[in-house]
Amino acid sequence: MHCPFCRHTDSKVVDSRVQEEGTVIRRRRQCLECGRRFGTVETATLSVIKRSGATEPFSRDKVITGARKACQGRPVTDDQLQLLAQQVEESIRALGQAEVDAHEVGLAILEPLKRLDEVAYLRFASVYQAFDNLHDFESAITLLRSERDAESVSPEPTP
Repeated sequence: MHCPFCRHTDSKVVDSRVQEEGTVIRRRRQCLECGRRFGTVETATLSVIKRSGATEPFSRDKVITGARKACQGRPVTDDQLQLLAQQVEESIRALGQAEVDAHEVGLAILEPLKRLDEVAYLRFASVYQAFDNLHDFESAITLLRSERDAESVSPEPTP
């Protein structure tokens, strides 16, 4: 880390603070040469391996763009899409891997999207689960219905 004032390469950490649920560390540093203080931000990188084999940093914006396409014409707000992208990033980070396959990111979108909007979920699932025919759609719809029915049946309270 170079001092932004004198370009010296040595500094000491004066203060550290964890932010954004532990994914970001802000450090206050002091240059050992000129004595001036400056701040740094450290984040754990999460890389996505694309089909081509190339890697790129994980992007919430790309998650939002993909989900927005599936939600086109549906009653879904930008705030809801932001929350969905956050949930996807959290689930990917919970895997504990520095690199994940792009297909895994797509699959991680499915569950939060299902909770958000079932039609958008079906649109997105048709791509990421490679639906080939109407039977695939029918199976997905049947599964959605059975899950919804299971949620609506709640056990009776005991006295």
